[in-house]
Amino acid sequence: MLVLLKRGTGEPVAGDIASRLRMSGLSVYRTDHEGQVRLGAVGDGAAVDWDTVRGWPGVEEVRKIAVPFKLVSRTFQPHDTVISVGRCAIGSAQLALMAGPCSVEGEEQVFTIAEAVARAGATVMRGGAYKPRTSPYSFQGLGEEGLKLLRRAADAHGLAVVSEVMDPQLVPLVARYADILQVGARNMQNFSLLREVGRATKPVLLKRGLAATIEEWLMSAEHVISHGNAQVILCERGIRTFETYTRNTLDLNAIPVVKELSHLPVIVDPSHGTGIRGMVAPMARAAIAAGADGLIIEVHHDPDHALSDGPQSLYPAQYHELVGQIRTIAEVLGRRV
Repeated sequence: MLVLLKRGTGEPVAGDIASRLRMSGLSVYRTDHEGQVRLGAVGDGAAVDWDTVRGWPGVEEVRKIAVPFKLVSRTFQPHDTVISVGRCAIGSAQLALMAGPCSVEGEEQVFTIAEAVARAGATVMRGGAYKPRTSPYSFQGLGEEGLKLLRRAADAHGLAVVSEVMDPQLVPLVARYADILQVGARNMQNFSLLREVGRATKPVLLKRGLAATIEEWLMSAEHVISHGNAQVILCERGIRTFETYTRNTLDLNAIPVVKELSHLPVIVDPSHGTGIRGMVAPMARAAIAAGADGLIIEVHHDPDHALSDGPQSLYPAQYHELVGQIRTIAEVLGRRV
């Protein structure tokens, strides 16, 4: 249920209401909107007399949150969530541009790409140190050494870092080096991992699962937020359909749908969404036109020799050109790079 307090209600009264709801066995989460305190009371409220709650001093209204993703919904929080990371405010008028290699392969590679994407206009560097690969014989990443290289390269060029965490036990380690913890598509419903990143203090980039519905995706975000971390960034990266020409089917419908249902920022990954270098730029442009809050794109200076995802990685010059195009589209929409 959503408990709306009267405007001007003091903190002692607001705190008392939250405490009384918790004493009824509910978990209580707070957001403030246009000067009004909004309390999301979730859990088994069958024993709660909501008519009595409506009569408590300071309570203006009690509403039911009809959707299953309570804390993620715009019913709970009508205004957009904005997440500040480095020089970027994700979910604001500023578009988040995340770019870098699929995998960290070595010092020269990661420093070369960091310089290139920073010069083009990116504010966040992506790169995998732990790689979930379909084949157990494929390159699995450099582990902590890769995280160290990624951090050093990003710092050298004023970039924040986003990197994937695959194991709940690795959350503290990855959080030591990364500014954003990425939960990959294969782990979208790894609930042990979602709980751990929910207890972390770093923002979480939550990729949509390979065959996940939008509601399932938002419910995964609910898992993270319900454990205390409200800094969730949703990432549409394509879903598996009957189409085989592209790697996945990039669902741009999801952008306006999520924007309507949820207050969380949503970015798009056209690299994994298409799997084809020539398709990345047009889908990136379309994503921004559809209302995405940013892009995460794979860039490699020598993609023919990349250890993973070379065929979908842009050359630095292609990325630089794309950012210029994105800047033009952003201006039309009242946004900026």
